[in-house]
Amino acid sequence: MRWKQRPPGSNWGEFGPDDQLGRANLIGPEQVLKGVQEVREGISLCLSLPLDLPGGNALNARRHPPRLSPTRNGERPYVNFPLGHVYAGATDVISDDQVLLSLQYSTQWDSLAHVGSLFDTEGDGQLRTTYYNGYRGHEHVLGPVDHGLPARDADGAPGPYRPVCCAGRPADASVARALGVENLARKGMQGRAVLVDLARVYGTDFQDIGYDQLMHAMAQCGATVEPGDMLLLRTGFAGLVLSMQGQPDAHRLHHSCAALDGSDPQLLQWITDSGIAALIADNYAVERHPPTRVPQDGSPYAVVPLHEHCLFKLGLPLGELWYLDELADALHAGGRTRFLLTAPPLRLPGAVGSPVTPIATL
Repeated sequence: MRWKQRPPGSNWGEFGPDDQLGRANLIGPEQVLKGVQEVREGISLCLSLPLDLPGGNALNARRHPPRLSPTRNGERPYVNFPLGHVYAGATDVISDDQVLLSLQYSTQWDSLAHVGSLFDTEGDGQLRTTYYNGYRGHEHVLGPVDHGLPARDADGAPGPYRPVCCAGRPADASVARALGVENLARKGMQGRAVLVDLARVYGTDFQDIGYDQLMHAMAQCGATVEPGDMLLLRTGFAGLVLSMQGQPDAHRLHHSCAALDGSDPQLLQWITDSGIAALIADNYAVERHPPTRVPQDGSPYAVVPLHEHCLFKLGLPLGELWYLDELADALHAGGRTRFLLTAPPLRLPGAVGSPVTPIATL
């Protein structure tokens, strides 16, 4: 066992001591068949934004738009390249490219290695960098440095940051030897999904959605979920991003549309009790980030409490920045909330997130 005690409210070990799928385990043949039964019209809808949106890095300073470039053979860039330069008399023309891509820039899945927590897995009072099911930073999730445990100065502000290079690790390398997104790719992430149209119920004003508001919206939409369903929330945010055409207005991005209130314990408990296998939204982080409510007494807290609850405690995958406007309109017109969702991430071993081109079939 990688842990002697697990976080309160977690399900570590319930899918096996070495599980790396978490609640995605609940998507079995029955859920796929339930999804197929929702296919009535044979209509397929793409739920991805163009992967070069939102544009710039106004949403997250670390993440930048994809950069396409030609592959090369020596000094030759292979775009519009006549093969006659290599094979005498050849008429072929080749274009072949590559991309430098931040895997969580646009429409994406978070793997279970995306967010962990400092937690005392051994019961000895020592905090450790820990992920779902007790997998550990620097052992299973590897980066180029050990950041050490955060300290505070006399004023309570973060203390000096003194990372230590990890021996044998390249300066720009990272890999998740466990919990990588390839596990979700092998699973397939296909099954029945349920859409709750928060924007239709509450509009697109800046607002936090707690348990009571979510239950009201589900009732208004006629939406119910069962264990193994994937739940999608439309806030209108991705539609706003699309309307900006790659020239985002930072103020509007950060002050528009609904997001879940990750600090609402009743909401987090409902996520646990509902048995949903994935939680997906069309906004930046599913939950409000940065949070609007944090402790004022200096006590420890999670900056992304819903991420901590879902990814770290439950192994519940999160989808972000999905484009749901066309799907919401089609479901509303048909008086429906359920559909077949097919949304495997890239089968990229060791990645902690992945772009995705989800397909809803109605």
